[in-house]
Amino acid sequence: MSTEENERFTFYVDGVPVEAEPGWTVARAAAEAGIYVPRLCHTPKLEPWGSCRVCTVRANGKACASCTQPAAEGLVVEVDTAELREMRRTIVEMLFVDGNHFCMSCEKSGNCELQAFAYRLGIEAPQLPYLQRPRDVDASHPEILIDHNRCILCGRCVRASRDLDGKAVFGFVDRGTHRRVAVNSAARLVDSEIDVADEAVGVCPVGALLRKGVGFRVPIGSRLYDHEPIGSEIEGR
Repeated sequence: MSTEENERFTFYVDGVPVEAEPGWTVARAAAEAGIYVPRLCHTPKLEPWGSCRVCTVRANGKACASCTQPAAEGLVVEVDTAELREMRRTIVEMLFVDGNHFCMSCEKSGNCELQAFAYRLGIEAPQLPYLQRPRDVDASHPEILIDHNRCILCGRCVRASRDLDGKAVFGFVDRGTHRRVAVNSAARLVDSEIDVADEAVGVCPVGALLRKGVGFRVPIGSRLYDHEPIGSEIEGR
């Protein structure tokens, strides 16, 4: 038996035994086992951050972000309960009403993770009142635009630019309800070091950061979530 096999251990997700290795998080181990744990701020390309809380589970009865919670021998994790589904539904509704999301005209429609997750939760329209805050659109770059109306502050672009592209084009400024993603603190997108091929441009889960000239090229019926719900790629393992 290999050393790796000796180090593997078992914990439980909704009563199902799941194997993991030292250093794995609950979210990673669950995904490896074909169990989908919803997420928005996390993507396998980036280090876990735990900001959106959509991936919240209960581990030994304690609520925690599964993307940062280490898996441990004998840990008992709850993922799919009525309480957790309602919590995720509330978070997603809050994200919709905080921004100005109009899916019918958005270039990301059909490929948007927020939209796909709302469909999976059965949300047809948010029950909370829309805040309708006016936000800027920066289309100064010839190949890329950023629409702050659709930004959900997941931080993927911030981390990808820093950790994958080595540029730190994006960063958070201000606090509370005024918190937003800025470009090199104050510059326009065209004045930054961003390139259309950067990893940061492709990691946005919504329609906030887009490449120009490619919108609506993929017809309805051929988009990422047109036939299978989000998470199917994990549950099909």
